[in-house]
Order: sequence, then structure tokens, then C-alpha cells
Amino acid sequence: MAVLEKIRVKLGVFITIVIALALLSFIIDPTTLQAVSNSMSSKYDVGEIDGKDISYQDFEKDVEYFTTLSEITTGSSAQNEQQIEAIRNAAWQSLIDKYLVLKNAKAAGLVVGESEMVELTTGDMVSPVIAQDPVFFDETGSFSKDRLIQFVQNTHNDPSGNIKMYWDYLQNSIYTQQYYAKYGSLFSQSNLTNPLMLAKEIDWNNNTVDVEFVMVPFGYATDTTITVSDSEIREYYKAHKEQYRQQASRDIEYVVFEVVPSEEDITAANQQVLDLYDEFAATDKADMKSFLLRNSDRPYSEYYYGSGELNTVSKDVNDFVFNDGKGASKVFTKGNTFYVAKVMDSRMVPDSVFVKHILLQGEQEALADSLVGVLNSGKETFANVAALYSADQNPNVAERGDIGWMTQTYMIPGMESVMTASLNKIMVIDTQYGKHIVKVTDRTEPRLKKQVAILEKTALASKETFNKYYSQANEVAAKAAGKYEGFRQAVEEGGLYAHPVNRMLESNDRLGAIDDTKEVTRWAFGAKKGKVSDIITVNNNYFFVVALKDIHKEGYATVEEVASGIRNIIYRQKLGEKKVAEVSEKIKGLTDMQTIADTLKSSVSTKENIAFASLASQGLDPKFIGAASVGETGKIAAPVAGNIGVYVYKVTGHDTGSFFTEDDAKANDARKTQYSLQMLVPVMMQDADVKDNRARFY
Repeated sequence: MAVLEKIRVKLGVFITIVIALALLSFIIDPTTLQAVSNSMSSKYDVGEIDGKDISYQDFEKDVEYFTTLSEITTGSSAQNEQQIEAIRNAAWQSLIDKYLVLKNAKAAGLVVGESEMVELTTGDMVSPVIAQDPVFFDETGSFSKDRLIQFVQNTHNDPSGNIKMYWDYLQNSIYTQQYYAKYGSLFSQSNLTNPLMLAKEIDWNNNTVDVEFVMVPFGYATDTTITVSDSEIREYYKAHKEQYRQQASRDIEYVVFEVVPSEEDITAANQQVLDLYDEFAATDKADMKSFLLRNSDRPYSEYYYGSGELNTVSKDVNDFVFNDGKGASKVFTKGNTFYVAKVMDSRMVPDSVFVKHILLQGEQEALADSLVGVLNSGKETFANVAALYSADQNPNVAERGDIGWMTQTYMIPGMESVMTASLNKIMVIDTQYGKHIVKVTDRTEPRLKKQVAILEKTALASKETFNKYYSQANEVAAKAAGKYEGFRQAVEEGGLYAHPVNRMLESNDRLGAIDDTKEVTRWAFGAKKGKVSDIITVNNNYFFVVALKDIHKEGYATVEEVASGIRNIIYRQKLGEKKVAEVSEKIKGLTDMQTIADTLKSSVSTKENIAFASLASQGLDPKFIGAASVGETGKIAAPVAGNIGVYVYKVTGHDTGSFFTEDDAKANDARKTQYSLQMLVPVMMQDADVKDNRARFY
């Protein structure tokens, strides 16, 4: 009965737990449970800084913040891939500063006080962060304290909040920079070189030696009498373990099939251009935009090209436009692309113009004509009117109303007409942002430029061609059946080349000449050793089949991973010792360098002005240089094993010069100090075991 009672009690507890979980799953949405699970998993962390987990959600908030700052400072919300990457790096660096650098600096007793910040921002010792910001420059391009004060006052009058955000960013940058400067000075100021050290450094760099030497090379054949045991490898590994820290990486092999158009596809593209030629030649400027939109790979552009600029499209097109330019050109071919060009307009156009504008939005747009009248009357300056009415709150505008120098490529969409506008003529331009009151106040010298319509067709792979390459990739994947042995067999049977990639990092997004291969990397870091992928499509042009050969985990490489390299190191050491012993025995009792050379079947070489202080710049074995620099003059030294052979040498002369001065020594010490400061944060990150997992998400 006692046993039955125990079973009943334990089973009751179990049933209670099951019922509780069932009720919980009924009350709470499954997606919520998943979200909670995700938030508790390091798999969904962007990184870790000194024990602080950085979640993807938190990091994205910082990225959004720096994205907004970028839009404020550039005036544009469009970012290319490089700019997006720079924004993410800025967000990550801000977290390194916050959770590591500032933390360590404060732990060292450093402080940046409130009064110090006042002096650095609006006081008498303004930080370079502010003093070098064009936002605070006057008309002469110099820093203006008045503009700074006016900017700070405007932080309370900006409904968008952008000015305050930018000011807060500047203050935080100054605050962080001060900690960097103070923390760095702890190291730079403590890196002292006393007079004795300075004198010794000068002496080392001014001492040179002249030597005669005979070198017996190790050769390339392996000496089978030299063995390296597993225990020796393990002992070496233990003694040098810190040298074998590694990032997580993967060894892969892959075959790739690039989808390229067939001859039939190329012929079809050429025929398309020929069929459209007469209609293109007859189309006027008014209808050209819609014609190219329907028929060309290249849309119509209002851009005015200068001589040589069309070479990036086709040299033949450029030569036609600027040497002939009448009617439609013949069909030009470049690779698999076909072009026909037609000049639509010719004008004298400057490369850039300086533009002032007043942006009116919403109800303000009704004021455009009256404000133009006020400006034309001369009663108010452009800057004053802009300060009162402009909706443009960009803090990087040097003077309210200034856009600055604009080009055809650096242009507010819709304002292209400023490139050919008359100087100092006030006009109104409608854009997607509102009404702009515009005045061009300066420009570069106009030169002949042409507006060109280009009918462009690039041969693309047809569905049949696409399927042909897909079928080839699928055949490899099918034969591999998910296993490395099958992959190798498929490669050999198909006469294919398997590209090897060793130590591929998780951040890798390029394989060979192919960009955007992040999907391949993600697969490799999620797969098990020995597995083979299905077809991975990249850019709709490449089909990859990938085999994962090996996995290298983050931390210390295992003895097995580095055994071959260690074996080679120990082998070279033992080989050197053996060769030194052999050479010593052969030249025992010999006192003449030429006799030694003849005995060793070598020759006597000479080298003058060998300096120990510049090992890498003399083209000699560093071990030989080190030994020769302290050799006794006139005495044949004992054989020395270098990296490539055994050296027998005699120092024939010591020379003490004066070419390396005290200034040189101090400059050399300054370089060392600068290097140590550059390594400060990386060493700090290594000590804090910082993990950067951004490559998993981007």
C-alpha cells in the first residue's frame, strides 16, 4: 500500500504539471512563448561585451538612432550598402565605448565632470568635435561661437527634435572622447625612456658589423631520421597555447554554376535592338522617356554628359556623341550588351552651382509668390527670410537658406533645373518635398555637355538556359545525397572543380569574385561536419553546392587542428640542431673561411653594415643577423642554425656611426607609444572576451 501511495502522489504531481502547462499554452499565445524563448537565448544576441548580452532588438534601436543621425547630417534618407555598414559599425562602437572603454576608464579613477563638459561645449576650450564641424562655420569657413550659441538656443524651438538629437550626439561624442584621451594618457605618459635606455637605443642603431659567411642550406628533402612524437607536439602546444586562439570558422568546398546567356540568347537580344532601331531613331524628346521605359534596359536620363563621361557606358557611344552626334548611332556591342545612342540636347552646363533655397511646406506654400516679391524688392535678405519661413531644419546647413554646392549627381530630386539657371535669379521650384524658393549665387565655368538617349539591351539567360545550369547543379546535389563522399564522387565524375575555402569566417560574404554569398556562409555555420547542401542560389546568377569539410570552434584551436604546424616547427628546430652538429664536425680545427667553404662545398659571401636594429630590411636571416651583431671581431664563430640553413661566419669589422640621432630615437619611441595606444581597445576587447555576432544577422 505504501508503494501505491508513493506512485499516486508522484503521478499526481506529474499530472498537475501537465495540466498547468496545457492551461498556460491555452492562455498565452504560442508566438509569445516563442518570443520569450528567443529573448532568453544567446542565439538571438548580436554580441556580448564584458558579460553584457546585446540583443538584436536593442542593437537595432541603436542602428535606428545612428541612421536618423546620418539622415540629419547628410540631408538624405538614401544609403548605399557601404553607408549602412558604416552605421552598424558606429552603433557597435558606441556599445563598446559604453560597456567597456568608459567602464574601464572610470574604474581607473578617471572623471569627466559637468564643468569640464560646459567648457568643452560652450565655454572657452571648445572641443575639436565642435570646432571642426561645418555646422558652426561662418561665411569665411571659420568656427563661429555665435553660430554655436544660436544652434544651442534653437534646440528648444525645433518641433522635429532633430537639432536636439544632433546636439546630444555631439555632447556624448565629446564626453567619450575625453575619456579616451585621459585613459590613453595614462599609458602614453607612463611609457618613459630614461637617459640610459635612450643612449642604449642610439648605440644599438649606430653599431654595424661587416661579416664573411658560409651558408649551408637545409634543402627541401625531408630528413626521415628526424621524428617528432605526439608528446612533443602536446608539450609545445601547452607552452605556446596563447598563440593558437582562433575565431569560429569553417572549411568548405563548393562547386558553382554561373548562369550565362547562350549564343541563342545573345542573338535574340541583338535582334530586339535591330527591330526597335527605326522607331528609336524617329522618337523625339517628348516621347523618348516613355519609349525607353517600355523598350530599354536603361531609362531616359536628364543628365548632361561631358566629354569622356560616357566611356563608362561604352567608348564607342562616347566617341559617337562627341565626334559625330547626328541622328541615331549604329548598334554598338560591349560584351553581351547592345547600344544605340542619340543626342537629344546640347548646352553649356557648369559642373556645379551654389544654391540658396527656402523650403515651404503645407500652408506655407501659399506664401511663395509674396516671398519672392519681398526678396526681389531687396527689403529682406535671403538668410533672414529663410530663418523665418524655411521648413528645412537640417543642422548641417552652414547658413539658413544655403544648400551649398550642388552637382548633377548631388542634387535634391526635382531641382535639376538649377544647373542651367541664371545667376542670382529668384525662382520657385516644385518638388516632392514642397515649394522651394531658389537662387543660384555661384557656379563653375560652363562647358559643352550633351543629353543623350541610349537604347540598351543586355542578353539575358532564357528560361531554357537557366534550367540547363540548374539541372547541372541539381545533378551534383542529388549524387552527393548530403554526404561529403558523395560530393567528391560527383565532382570527379562530372570533371568539375571544387573550390576549397579554409578558415571561412561567419562574416564572410564573398567567395572568389562572387559577392553576396552570405547564404552560403549561413548554411556552413548551421550545418554539421561532412554534410552537403542543396542548391543555394546567389543573385539569381549562381548555383552553389557546398560541402562542409571541417568546423573550427571559437577559442583555442585543438591540438589536432594545429598538430601539423607544430610538427613542422619542431622538425625545423631538430633539423637545425642536426645540421649544426654535422657542420661543426666537418669544420673542426679549420681556421680559414675559404677552406671551410671548400669543405662544405659552398662559397664565402660578404656583407657590410649589418645592423641588428633593422632585422627585416636587410634580406638576411634574422637569426644570423642577431648572432653576427654580437660576434667577436676576427674570430670564426660556432655554426648557427637560421631559418633556411646553417651559417659559419667571421666578423671582420665593427663600425660605430652617428647617423641614428637622439631625435630618431625619440621618434621611434613615439611610434611605439602610438602603436600601443592603437592596440589599447583591441587588447581590452580580448581581455573582456567580446563576442561580435553581427554576421549572423546582417
